[in-house]
Amino acid sequence: MILKPIEFVKDKVIILDQTKLPQKVVFLKLGNYEDVVRAIKEMKIRGAPAIGVTAAYGIALGAQKIITKNKDDFHSQLNHILSTFQATRPTAVNLFRAVNRMKQIAQRNTDIDLIKTALQAEARRIHREEETASEALSQIGSQLVENGFTILTHCNTGSLATASYGTALGIIKAAWKQGKKINVIATETRPLLQGARLTTWELIQEGIPATLIVDSAAGYLMSQGKVNCVILGADRIAANGDVANKIGTYTLAVLATENGIPFYVAAPTSTIDLSIASGDEIPIEERDFKEVTHIEDKPIAPEGVKTANPAFDITPHLYITAIITEKGIVTEPYEFKLRKLVEEVT
Repeated sequence: MILKPIEFVKDKVIILDQTKLPQKVVFLKLGNYEDVVRAIKEMKIRGAPAIGVTAAYGIALGAQKIITKNKDDFHSQLNHILSTFQATRPTAVNLFRAVNRMKQIAQRNTDIDLIKTALQAEARRIHREEETASEALSQIGSQLVENGFTILTHCNTGSLATASYGTALGIIKAAWKQGKKINVIATETRPLLQGARLTTWELIQEGIPATLIVDSAAGYLMSQGKVNCVILGADRIAANGDVANKIGTYTLAVLATENGIPFYVAAPTSTIDLSIASGDEIPIEERDFKEVTHIEDKPIAPEGVKTANPAFDITPHLYITAIITEKGIVTEPYEFKLRKLVEEVT
């Protein structure tokens, strides 16, 4: 089963509200771009590829609702929409790539109606490209999964996060469909519990055996020989192979290296950012303190406690066994191979 967490139908962007899962399956019909912006900020839709697709549809929706025949006025309003989406979340590069593509499409046309039509077509193209990349990546990555493997994964990287087959979770799905007997260990992924709420839900839908653990149990299970490999996704990959991903990824990479366990990153080439030399240059989003001090609006910490809530961390490329893309599996030296890979795509 491939979920459809994002669709663009007539004058609405329809998303599966991931904040309601797994208790409720709720689809939101968003009729204006401001609602789409809010959905991204509030993580009703999340995951780097899915954010890019949603932003593209939101921009197309916003452009569609602009009522003016003045070209300068139209572009002024559209630029405001583009800027608004660009400011939603700072780490995932797919967002900025999608915004830039939509901007370029708008600049190629002079007629307002043609621009609106072209923006919708480009948004759908971005979605299709992510779908194609996701499925290819999953098939390629499944070669690394052997029969009988237990795979540890972090956060959520399935259909919910990619608007398609999935990245790390897509690889797991592909291996399972090939008949390999595998087991999955899913971390809860604090503070928003994407592993507990979303990854286990997707795995149950697929009938794939899964065990949920608290984040801090990963090292113990690795030391006991109960993990064969770690596979997770990425929100941005720097030119040298450093990876920004959900907070806790760096910890898992160090633990995997210490225990001699392969550590794989699965991401489409749209997540590679050659403009950034290393992970030191990747902006890390700091989110609301209530995500740490509360669970479902219920306080779990004393009022007034000081908090830090970085949404992502940086894993240096030295800890990464391989990066799995739709164009192939990349190993060191990452800087040379990633650049070659992206150039081939473009």
